Amino acid sequence: MADGADLFDIIRTTRAMRRLKPDPVPDELIHQILEAGVCAASGGNRQHWRFLVIKDRAIKEQVQRYYKRALDEVVGPRYRNSEPPPGVTREQYNRQHDAVTYLTEHFHEAPVWIVACLDEGQQTPTRSSGASIYPAVQNMLLAARALGLGATLTTRHLLYEKEVEAILGLPPGVRSYAILPIGYPLGRFGPVRRAPLKEIVYLDHWGQPYPGLA
Repeated sequence: MADGADLFDIIRTTRAMRRLKPDPVPDELIHQILEAGVCAASGGNRQHWRFLVIKDRAIKEQVQRYYKRALDEVVGPRYRNSEPPPGVTREQYNRQHDAVTYLTEHFHEAPVWIVACLDEGQQTPTRSSGASIYPAVQNMLLAARALGLGATLTTRHLLYEKEVEAILGLPPGVRSYAILPIGYPLGRFGPVRRAPLKEIVYLDHWGQPYPGLA
């Protein structure tokens, strides 16, 4: 547990942890993660987020079948045919794909899932809808890291949104935006790998460098 760890150290080392132990996670830790989630910003302070905690193995196994299908049909070919992202070598990218494959095969074994949802009622989701749920997701990822738990944000199930949300039993008007598999990590935390700021940050006008960035 990273008790008293510096916030920026937690941010810099909160990488996607896709290899998780099946060991149970105490409810009090999940409660802390959820509490961190609802401290996040919510558009208009509506707080229409909803969080479905999944421990039932049978439910997870049903979802995992669609999760694997999405890997076979979409995600796997993308890894094979695309260039590594900024700051990542081909070898590192291949290892990332291996970790993605591992998570896919063991998705249902993660002891706890948190399904992050919005209760949107009759409203149609827009580009801004995620602003009321993804800040909560990020808070939960940081909280998990601070508690020594591994987690990752995954939205791959949305490739089969209707089928998965039916398995999850979501009522009309409630939509899922992410699944966070949570457990004790098999690997070590951070640091994350990203492109240098000087390559992605501009000052006043698009393409104009921001002086002093590394």
